[in-house]
Amino acid sequence: MGIFSKVNKAAISPPPVKAAAAGSGFFPQTQMGNIGNFYAYQAGQARNKAMSVAAISRSRDLMASVLACMKLKMYTEIWNGEEMEQVPLAPRSWLSQLDPKMPNNFLYPWVFDDLFFFGRAFLYITARTADGYMASATRLPQGSVTTEDMSGPVWFGKSDAIFFNGQQLPTEDVVQILSPTQGMIYMSEQVIATALQLEAARYRNSTSAIPAGILKQTGGEPLSATELADLSAAFNAARATNQTAALNEFLSYTETTATPDKMLLIEAANYQALECARLCNVPPYLLGISTGSYAYTNSQSAKGDLWTFGLSMYAEAITSALSQQLPRGTMCEFDIEKYLYDYTMPKHDMNMPKENTQESLA
Repeated sequence: MGIFSKVNKAAISPPPVKAAAAGSGFFPQTQMGNIGNFYAYQAGQARNKAMSVAAISRSRDLMASVLACMKLKMYTEIWNGEEMEQVPLAPRSWLSQLDPKMPNNFLYPWVFDDLFFFGRAFLYITARTADGYMASATRLPQGSVTTEDMSGPVWFGKSDAIFFNGQQLPTEDVVQILSPTQGMIYMSEQVIATALQLEAARYRNSTSAIPAGILKQTGGEPLSATELADLSAAFNAARATNQTAALNEFLSYTETTATPDKMLLIEAANYQALECARLCNVPPYLLGISTGSYAYTNSQSAKGDLWTFGLSMYAEAITSALSQQLPRGTMCEFDIEKYLYDYTMPKHDMNMPKENTQESLA
């Protein structure tokens, strides 16, 4: 068409097309509702109760601490003629910091916290790159999230009706991470309730400064229930401030055979801690519980056990969901090698060829 050709149709020139690149132009998303208003965030009452149990708190913190020290890496896979081989790729910017306001060593342990207690976690996409993929996101705590198409406690898939503090969110802007296991607070409510009741009983016994016993009236005018209660309270108050209690001829005090270990229910507490370890899928010895079934374990094998039996399934759930926010054929994963690296082994042993190691000689 010549330069003097007439234009007889109204038109608007299209915007120039730019090739998408990792970390290129950010397009901020509109913030919804109370997202970012931390004062309105809720962790959940059931979760907070469970965290008051020492064994559960220790289990959660052990696994969360692992994610706090691991970095994400990006890769693709190619067929090398024998097997699929991982080929490292230059990471997108969000792999080093997904939430611009929070470092990853804070964000991912709390994403795991949601998976561990509730069985699912949500991230809200706050910005996208020029190619339409996620550029940044923020965590939505489970205590403030409801889904009208699923009531739980078993989640059968991703929700299409997500509400945060009462306001519906567009599903396409929410990254839904589903745990391969049911949320811990739903799996065995009796275990958590028993642990809480047991701790309450131990606390009551720990506040007693004197041995448990029976105050008995042996004569005189019979006392009413109210008078007996007042007499008992006065006796406890006297014993709390004096070494010697004074009783008249109509009263006698008999100590029970309860010893401090029995009053603090130590055996029951150890057994309940073992039950909590089973509930949390954490090897008991990592919580300081003696079971008699484990041989000597060094720090290297302890790290491997924690990863294999406890954390690996949650880490895989997180990276699988994040990989869906990358172009097809591109994946991300946590760099587990640095976590499992044995720093106690001498450097010359780590660099020694396999055929010269003690194992190969044996």
